Amino acid sequence: MRIPTSLDDQIAAAREDRLRVLIAGAGVAGVTLAQLLRRDGLRPVLIERAAPDADKGYMLGLMPLVEPVIRRLGVEEPFRDASVGLHRYRLHGHTGKTLRTYSFDTLLSQFGDYRGIARGDLLHAFTPDGAPVTFGATVRALSQAADSVQVTIQDSEQVATGDFDLVVAADGLHSSTRALILRPDQAVPYDTGWGGWVAWIDDGDPALTDLYDEIWGAGFFVGIYPVKGRVGVFVGGDRSETAVGPSRFVARIRDDLREFDKRTERALAAIAAGGGDYYWRFTDVRSATWSVGRVALLGDAAAGFLPTAGIGAGMAMESAGVLARTLATADRATVTAALREYERAQRPRVEAAQANSRQLAHLVFQRNHALVAIRDLATRFVTLKMALGPIRKLLQDQPAA
Repeated sequence: MRIPTSLDDQIAAAREDRLRVLIAGAGVAGVTLAQLLRRDGLRPVLIERAAPDADKGYMLGLMPLVEPVIRRLGVEEPFRDASVGLHRYRLHGHTGKTLRTYSFDTLLSQFGDYRGIARGDLLHAFTPDGAPVTFGATVRALSQAADSVQVTIQDSEQVATGDFDLVVAADGLHSSTRALILRPDQAVPYDTGWGGWVAWIDDGDPALTDLYDEIWGAGFFVGIYPVKGRVGVFVGGDRSETAVGPSRFVARIRDDLREFDKRTERALAAIAAGGGDYYWRFTDVRSATWSVGRVALLGDAAAGFLPTAGIGAGMAMESAGVLARTLATADRATVTAALREYERAQRPRVEAAQANSRQLAHLVFQRNHALVAIRDLATRFVTLKMALGPIRKLLQDQPAA
């Protein structure tokens, strides 16, 4: 679990470390990096702008590419206990009719397991012995010298300064830390124009806990994703149409669907009833560089992901593993070289995965009924090997653990 800790206590603990590291952002990327560095004997200062109870969380599907990091963290058992195995994917066309049901095991089992987990459960599984975090804290200013970075941090109690050898911005798609080192034109956003709501329902039929369901509609999308003990739901569409609110938008989806099962009805009802209180805008960002001096970008702060390929969290964890490995042999004099090596090794992989997510979004997020009908027909002939080709390539070429 993430343990609320004062900023002064964290800075004091890190003061004599081989590398004094500040990580801004205690989400998936930041916690993964912090825990890896702690296993290497460091005590990074970890801060988070949100309050401890601010994030209600969402669902994650983690491909086998996360397994090397999980082994390095030594959390295989808590991770498996907190997640469910995903073995099947069922795709529905714009009328709700099932187009194909795929087996994930056919192409992924040689690499490991595909597992579903809630974001909060993942963070808990990664911190079985606790992880100190200063909540409600943000980086307000950075001043770089040749041998250190002076950082101004504001939390709920004070404005403090500290000297660090490395600052890692892992504070998400709209990173405020990134804005301190890059110009606006160096962090280029990509906007699909779509968005939607996230909600939860109970796990229902135990025979379906290994099954992903998605409906690719004309101007709408429904995703149903099981995790441990419950099921995550996403319902979305073009933002000009979701502006009517979840209840009216769900009514429009029901009008379009000619067939849907009880699981889909429960998912739609949860959104319509106001369960979808978290609205997700489908945007991402690509940063022109991943480091400036002693400040590095990680996860969504470096390259954000659309949810379409379900690989963003996994790539953030993998990137944290690559960064931790390059820092394992670095000292205060070689940090900047380590950051250049991290970017050289990981950026091409991440941007290739990001591009695949964008391409899939262009396919999924369609409003034109004629194009959607053609898409439904073509999908019947798309094998899972074709659909997962880019992800299999990432799995085949994973960086060393």
